[in-house]
Amino acid sequence: MAVVDYDVTANALYCPADLPSGLEGEYRDPFQDAPDETLLSDPRFHAQNVYAIAMRILARFEFALGRRVQWGCEGHQLNILPHAFAEPNAFYSRDNRSLYFGYFESFPDKQDQTHTVFSCLSHDVVAHETTHAILDGLRSRYLEPSSPDQGAFHEGLADAVALLSVFALPDVVGAALDGATGAALIDQALLEKDQLANSVLFRLADEMGQEMSGVRGCALRHSIRLSPGKDYKNDPEFQEVHKRGELLVAAMMRSFLDIWVSRLKRIGTIVDGKKDRSLVIEEGARAADHLLTMAIRAIDYCPPVDLSFSDYLSALLTVDREVVPDDRYGYREALLSNFRDFGIDPSARADIDGSWLRCDDEMIYSRTHFDSMLRDNEEVFRFVWENRKALNIGDIGYIEVQSVRPSVRIAPDGFVLRETIAEYVQVLTVTAGELRQDFKVDVPDDIEFWRSLRLLGGGTLVFDEYGQLKYQIANHLLKDRGDKRRQGDRLAYLWRQGFLDRKNDRAGYFAALHLARSGVSERAG
Repeated sequence: MAVVDYDVTANALYCPADLPSGLEGEYRDPFQDAPDETLLSDPRFHAQNVYAIAMRILARFEFALGRRVQWGCEGHQLNILPHAFAEPNAFYSRDNRSLYFGYFESFPDKQDQTHTVFSCLSHDVVAHETTHAILDGLRSRYLEPSSPDQGAFHEGLADAVALLSVFALPDVVGAALDGATGAALIDQALLEKDQLANSVLFRLADEMGQEMSGVRGCALRHSIRLSPGKDYKNDPEFQEVHKRGELLVAAMMRSFLDIWVSRLKRIGTIVDGKKDRSLVIEEGARAADHLLTMAIRAIDYCPPVDLSFSDYLSALLTVDREVVPDDRYGYREALLSNFRDFGIDPSARADIDGSWLRCDDEMIYSRTHFDSMLRDNEEVFRFVWENRKALNIGDIGYIEVQSVRPSVRIAPDGFVLRETIAEYVQVLTVTAGELRQDFKVDVPDDIEFWRSLRLLGGGTLVFDEYGQLKYQIANHLLKDRGDKRRQGDRLAYLWRQGFLDRKNDRAGYFAALHLARSGVSERAG
């Protein structure tokens, strides 16, 4: 990553911060003893802050995945602009290879005074946008218009990573619990579920939300407060991707809260109903760390196209079963229960326990080379082609192997799991008339018969350390009725949303999305 501190609104380029490299011994923070006024106003600290948070999130993904992460954009470096423009917005742009962070004036206080709010100083905003960029590198097709779940997954995962990653900062967690950072004990009454759920730890971008809405205590999002048991998935309000993404965040954060509170019950009180503060924070950090690792690793167990929340839940359950077979702390049970509360069940293609079915079909390995399969797209394509019948891929459209990634997972008990993850995508371009007549897909009646439509299918192949196929996690092109129904539902959704008439603007996608969410309208000209 590289910080380029250019302000488009002011047409100004800030002088880069002259910071020690940290390569020669321990890094000393030059702002360690600086007062708050300096931290809030010094653009050099802003640059250091946004760089540190973004790099920490990148390192967290690389640790969980057991490999280096490639960006979705061209090149090996992503630019970060801490003061990109005077606007309440922040976004990732693949085409511009950049993360942009805006700034804006707050609402007047009781003395009619305002101050500048910098989005680059918000941990949650920086972590959220960095996650968009990383996820785009892991699953580039997730930025393409598809089902409402797929767009919402980008937003939901970015929120979940931002919230869970805070728990790795013990001083911040301690301050958020009761504000008494130096105390050795904490009142048990503060550790009840409702009390914790209302704390700042479960609210996303508190200051940004307050200053954008003008309402004290109104975070940008507070997804855990969504009431379970309602039919959110069919609610028109929850077709918007941020809103729908809150279902994923609510299920994840309620699972985390259940596990954290369960672990806290094993800690006894010391005096006057108070518990050891360090143990309380440590248990939260452990639970959040495990769930965050699951959330990141599960991406490798998702289909590369047309992702649904049910697919992601099955991926979460599978990846955890692979490294923690006994589930002693009940993570999988908590996830199943909380996802179900928001109308999300495991995939219909999953096993009885909700995890993906293992691949037991006979495969042809004799025409491919194991060593090349670890890194070579062409060799994996050869494997896919030789086994296309066993893999139920069919012979329509064309196939592209998008990535091959060897990974090393470390379980909590030190157990090492080596896997290779490969993605292939199948593409078919046909007219609406052909889809109706030849493939019996239920295409919306008002789509003209001559209109050209692009269908996507594809799968993720997970190989074990000996090169044997463990899982094929696929959304096939048109293999059966379920695929045809999925393609018809996708086309109907894209048609209703106007995506079929719209050019896919990757550069402006997140910018327009986040701006609309902030309540600011784009001005023409």
